[in-house]
Amino acid sequence: MKNLHMTFALLAISGFLLRGIWMMRSSGLLQHPISRIAPHIIDTLFLVSGITLVVQMNLAVMQNHWLLAKFVGLACYIVLGAIALRRGRTLRVRTIAFIAALSSFAYIVGAAINKSPLSWLA
Repeated sequence: MKNLHMTFALLAISGFLLRGIWMMRSSGLLQHPISRIAPHIIDTLFLVSGITLVVQMNLAVMQNHWLLAKFVGLACYIVLGAIALRRGRTLRVRTIAFIAALSSFAYIVGAAINKSPLSWLA
């Protein structure tokens, strides 16, 4: 299950990177039906596999601060990603949100690897 979760993480961030590049280039590919549907499927499988891991490992979110930090980071990633790919009013706002969303994702990975809310600083 962990390998599946990491695979979905890689697919999710790869797709987000690609869509972010398309956003910055004002590409019509961003509006293609596959570009609009596939990320939701991948992100859902990513989240479900993560929740499955938490349940299988019998982890208490409130007692494992690194796990709580991952969920907070995920909420930030989702909000920033939405701003980056569709809600931002200007290209500058969308680009800044895109970079911040990538930073949030990097934080999540660091928290997962180091099992610490300090992420890469642990």
